[in-house]
Amino acid sequence: MNFKPLKGMTVVDLSHRLPGPLCGKILSDLGATVVKIEDKVFQDPFLSGLFAQFDSSFISWYDNLNSGKKIERFDFNSEADQKSIHDLVMKADAVIMGLPPKTREKLKLTDKDLTVEKPFVVIELLASATEKKSMHDLNALAMTGLLSLYVAHEKEKIVDPPFLPIAGISFGHKAATDLLAAYICAQRENKTQFVKTFLDKVTHEILGIFWPEEDRKQGRTKFLHNGIYPCYALYQTKDNKYVALAAVEEKFWNRFCEVFGIETKMDRFFNQDESLFKLISDKLHQFNQKEIESMIADEDLCLSVIK
Repeated sequence: MNFKPLKGMTVVDLSHRLPGPLCGKILSDLGATVVKIEDKVFQDPFLSGLFAQFDSSFISWYDNLNSGKKIERFDFNSEADQKSIHDLVMKADAVIMGLPPKTREKLKLTDKDLTVEKPFVVIELLASATEKKSMHDLNALAMTGLLSLYVAHEKEKIVDPPFLPIAGISFGHKAATDLLAAYICAQRENKTQFVKTFLDKVTHEILGIFWPEEDRKQGRTKFLHNGIYPCYALYQTKDNKYVALAAVEEKFWNRFCEVFGIETKMDRFFNQDESLFKLISDKLHQFNQKEIESMIADEDLCLSVIK
């Protein structure tokens, strides 16, 4: 990435797991120098701990979320290391705070300690301003009502969660935005800006946009993007793989039908008849994924193989 507008900015990342480190990665990718500080004993749970024990993919997540950062590990119980951590934070332009109150006191990184007369930002990523219960990504989606859209048409007793932690990912992006906005204020006012960003609030404000309250009240749970129309769906191929069809515009739909020999007078949108879904499904199931990839190599019709 050549766009590095944050070159010269230093951020200390005292967070762990997903949202805080993602916030730091976004800033790092934009050119900021991001220093991730970890306890030698209690490392990031994605690297060594509960999550890493659950699933080895979390170790890869850790590597990806923290690539480009400088990792510093200290003994949080050593007075010399405590001073080193404190000094690193105070020399930075911002800190992503993910430490519990007692650890912040030990490291002299309380809000009082971090209140300085210079442009400086302290951002905390918290679960909720009102809810006292602990929560993860899936809980936030459930508590804000958004997960009910996901399971609205399910009949299985056990349902797989959404394919990525979309609430946590949104949380990390919003935190990066909030930090940069606060830094503009800090430069203008020449003093520390304290910012709190909340998982449940971000989930509602960012993801909730796409399932409006009016639709919820009307009980509407099917839309273009979750499969109401045959022109926007995932279809299985002959070799039991899948392709993604998103031929929304008429020109793409018409060309798709031409390439695959689909003859129908049914409109791609207004006819939600299952027979149109079946017609497309049966046609695409005649080809394996490689054959379809070859057929559309020189075509622009919004059909893609799922790699």
